[in-house]
Amino acid sequence: MKHPKRAFLFLQGVCSPFYPRLAKRLVNDGHRVVKVNFNAGDIAYWQRTHGESHLFRGAEDELPGYIKALWQKYAITDQVMFGDRRPIHRPAVDNAAAAGVRTHVFEEGYFRPFWITLEREGVNGHSLLPRDPRWFYETGKALPEPPAPVRFRSSFKIRAMHDVSYHLAGLANPLVAPRYRNHAPISAPVEYAGYVKRFTQLKFWKKRDAQRIKQLIESGRPYFMLPLQLNSDAQIRYHSPYADMQAVMEHVMGSFAQHAPSDAMLCIKNHPLDMGLTNYPKIIRRLADHYGLQGRIVYLESGDLNALLKHAKGNVTVNSTVGIVSLEKHCPTFALSDPIYNLTGLTDQGSLEDFWQQPQPPSAELFGYFQKTVMHAVQINGGYYCQPSIDLAVDNAARVLEACPSPLEKLL
Repeated sequence: MKHPKRAFLFLQGVCSPFYPRLAKRLVNDGHRVVKVNFNAGDIAYWQRTHGESHLFRGAEDELPGYIKALWQKYAITDQVMFGDRRPIHRPAVDNAAAAGVRTHVFEEGYFRPFWITLEREGVNGHSLLPRDPRWFYETGKALPEPPAPVRFRSSFKIRAMHDVSYHLAGLANPLVAPRYRNHAPISAPVEYAGYVKRFTQLKFWKKRDAQRIKQLIESGRPYFMLPLQLNSDAQIRYHSPYADMQAVMEHVMGSFAQHAPSDAMLCIKNHPLDMGLTNYPKIIRRLADHYGLQGRIVYLESGDLNALLKHAKGNVTVNSTVGIVSLEKHCPTFALSDPIYNLTGLTDQGSLEDFWQQPQPPSAELFGYFQKTVMHAVQINGGYYCQPSIDLAVDNAARVLEACPSPLEKLL
């Protein structure tokens, strides 16, 4: 089936060759592609790409008018971006519907590691996915089983290499784009210094944490999980009531101290991509002393999360995709915010205080229908960084971008 030709406006993407590869595919399919670059890194990764490009050098308050002018000049029908919460993306997202422009948002996959997210209008807290378990039940029941994903290996080194290359190009920003401000709260040099320090200690931590996990599981004592998210994560900054993970730990540990069974343990596991800039062990010791939880907290920098969730009494998360993993493991899950999986029949809908005493397990049947629906509607097989994963993502994303309506809109 031949799709009508469209005009795509590309805003910021991930630090990798994925964006230019996707743009080239769309141009080869006969569509028009226009790119807005915001800094030197954008320019470096867009070079030699088919399609026109523009560099925005104006002040933030000039951006809405600039985007609207591009829509009109090039008769833009669709816009593409990674993440819908970046300040440079907000004017485009907020004004697109009124201008008749379709918005397509890429994100990391809800199901990982072989999937990425591609949604219309918004992701996470702004997803068009209904929050009605009956809809997932009826929709998932009618859908075929999703095909097994094509697997690939994408090392952290490849991702880090692209990130470093992007930010090295950014050294030219004072000349190229002097008004540009990164959406990330931590500068790249500080981030890299944190990673170097943390990863040099991982070898020691892995051996120590493996022993802690073994002792925790073999002790037979009931325990709950609290997997940490990144403080810089848009899920925390824009889609939760918490300022950071310290605020989350204060809330959860305080509730645990007051309402959990006296023999229960709380296992707090750091995010694998944490930059190591926050001294979580020190914060946890202070909170444990304050709430009288000495000896009842296990802190991990590493470890097998699947094994931990398999034996856990319950899992508490803000809105992490770890929540989906715990539901898949049939582990009772409590969401402190409102992720797409926060549905009656999946997450515990009572209070956190009651969750410690009587955690409600998820419905395996509903989760199966939820998973099938989300995979069909907004997940595409592929990745952003290694070549095989980019090849997959480009082919699968192009099909979705060229389809109208999108897979999710067809279901809705």
